[in-house]
Amino acid sequence: MELIDHCESLEGSDDQPDHHDNWGISAVGAGTGALSGAGVTIAVIDSGIVNDHPAFDPFKIYEMDFSGSGNGDRCGHGTHCAGILFGQSVGGRRIGIAPGVKRALIAKVRPDDGRIRSDMVFKAMLWTMRERADIISMSLGFDYLGMVSKSEEQGLPRDLALSDGLISYRKNLRIFDAIAALMRKQAALGYSPLIIAAAGNQSRRQSRPAIKIGVSLPAAATGVVSVAAVSRELNGRFSIANFSNILPTIAAPGVGIPSAWLGGGLRSGSGTSAACPHVAGVAALWLERLRQGDRRVDADRLRATLRDNARKDNLSPDYDPSDFGAGLVTAPTAG
Repeated sequence: MELIDHCESLEGSDDQPDHHDNWGISAVGAGTGALSGAGVTIAVIDSGIVNDHPAFDPFKIYEMDFSGSGNGDRCGHGTHCAGILFGQSVGGRRIGIAPGVKRALIAKVRPDDGRIRSDMVFKAMLWTMRERADIISMSLGFDYLGMVSKSEEQGLPRDLALSDGLISYRKNLRIFDAIAALMRKQAALGYSPLIIAAAGNQSRRQSRPAIKIGVSLPAAATGVVSVAAVSRELNGRFSIANFSNILPTIAAPGVGIPSAWLGGGLRSGSGTSAACPHVAGVAALWLERLRQGDRRVDADRLRATLRDNARKDNLSPDYDPSDFGAGLVTAPTAG
């Protein structure tokens, strides 16, 4: 399995200024009430984390390496995504949706030198389940088109390249579906994690004609909340990002998002990989709200809550469900 290298695609293709705050926080309606993700355990499956960054409380973080490179983030992508999900304010700038989460499980699957393998991701998912993560955020994607192109470059006829890529995709889909089903079955034991994944950045809507690519794995697996990326327009509405893949479950801010980076500072980036932790953070806020009164909340209920409360009234007039899914993810209101 080959995965999209978001360390290269993080910047995306939309030309947006570097805002001093994470505009995504206000866009999804977070940061105005008392909810902070308290009591929630989240997991980030990515390139690791810089755990001594001022945006993070190291006592909340539990790291596990599945890449063979050791803990820590030498790429920056995992740190950026973690900052959006649960980062604390840095220099007076708030970057995280749910800074009050109880525990953060950081599974490193991207080697410092080399590509991600399927088994790294599968093992990481099972680990987060054993550690009882409530929400799993995965800004990863199966690069089916890249696999086909690479096979053709190596001299394989196009029909065989397509067949080999499809076989690999199908094998991985079955395993992702099996793991996701296992996680849903945990609901019978009073626990089931919600999996949230980036839709992918392969679309090129600015092309003529526009190129729109469907969500890939793991976002396409059964029961996974797939996340598209939006940018904000001057009129206050939100439009789909040029690179965002189609047929997602829901959409979130993903263009010009500042968050934690290597060296202890902040960096602005774009991509569905940045949109994914926005949804995971909002899910943490909803889970905190829904659990009030000691109520049990399974993944199906949390997923339905995200969809039911998504907004469409603030989207661009040419709103298309194939671009935005249920709409823009929206946090619970104060009170």
